[in-house]
Amino acid sequence: MAENLPFTGLRILDLSQGIAGPYCTEIFWQQGAEVIKVEPPAGDWGRHVGVNRDGQSAVSTSYNGGKQSVCIDARTEAGQQVLRRLAAQADMVVQNFRPGVADKLGMGYAQLAQDRPDLVYVSISGYGKDGPYAAAPASDSVMQADSGLMFSNQGVDRMPRRVGFLLADIATALYAAQQATTALYQRAVQGVGSHIELSLFEACAALQSNDIASFQVLGDKPVGAVSAPNGVFDTADGRLSVLALNNDQFARLCNALERPEWLADERFDSNEKRMAHRDFLHAALAEQLRAAGSEHWEASFRQHDVLHAVVRDYEDLVAHPQAVHLGMFEPVTQPGLGNLFLPGLPGGRGRRLQPAPRIGEHTVDVLSKAGLGQEEINRLLSQEVIRQAQADK
Repeated sequence: MAENLPFTGLRILDLSQGIAGPYCTEIFWQQGAEVIKVEPPAGDWGRHVGVNRDGQSAVSTSYNGGKQSVCIDARTEAGQQVLRRLAAQADMVVQNFRPGVADKLGMGYAQLAQDRPDLVYVSISGYGKDGPYAAAPASDSVMQADSGLMFSNQGVDRMPRRVGFLLADIATALYAAQQATTALYQRAVQGVGSHIELSLFEACAALQSNDIASFQVLGDKPVGAVSAPNGVFDTADGRLSVLALNNDQFARLCNALERPEWLADERFDSNEKRMAHRDFLHAALAEQLRAAGSEHWEASFRQHDVLHAVVRDYEDLVAHPQAVHLGMFEPVTQPGLGNLFLPGLPGGRGRRLQPAPRIGEHTVDVLSKAGLGQEEINRLLSQEVIRQAQADK
């Protein structure tokens, strides 16, 4: 475990489910924070989507490793009282309920800040706290469609497509973590808390600033690649991404392909002109690269310092020589899912990854440390206000 982690001693109460909120707090956990994850009796809904077995999923494992799970039925008044006691001892609270739900539970920012004026409180929603879409249901796929991400991901057939991973949720988590970090800095310097409010809708728009600006200049078509040639091409036995961003890189590519005539062709003497003739360049590249295997072209491209890469699957990525050299992937044994290799926090200043907890695995321990007596805990257990999971064997 890394030493001197920046958020050692920070306590976070994580009321969120799914991806955006949990990944935000997972980043803080990897940087040293204690994260108490509150789950309803059925568990975080992220446990039950995608690849899942025995109450765990790839989603829950990726975004909840190392957290302490407390199972509380917040539909009950007794459960809400327990939540408020935990919140009173937290430095940060993160929630991604629809607008108004936290207030109904007595867990809104204004309510909690009365007891903890230095509290950092993060609200993540689909579309924001108010406005015509505030109450609309939102998910990663909904947001990719509604924010333009699918529009930006068009193929040659002009069909908008969903980006193949949870980009809307993940981008929101990263923005939330950055905003929360600034709030923690402000608290450290000024001694004040704050309420961070952000939405998937805003995060997805911010993520696409360059494409939005380019679209406004170009008109009603997706921006796509910013240079030409720039694409994925089949070789005789594989697939390579090949591109040139400027004149110098285009010259290197021409030399690697033994195409000196392209260097003398005024149609290709600037990126703007090459973009106008992209279809020609791509067709010629496709035909030439199919004539030999990937190893041949990689050797030539390396010799001439051409921008290129093998198109890899995740098995290839884990085995990538550079990934192995950097120690990018850490082994995690997740009950229910088995042995996994997952990427740690970029930059190296983070804990070693741990498996995600079972629903309510730490309920009794966390509540005992929060000051609840054994008699009260037993009463709450008997009333099924809280639940304690059996430890994995």
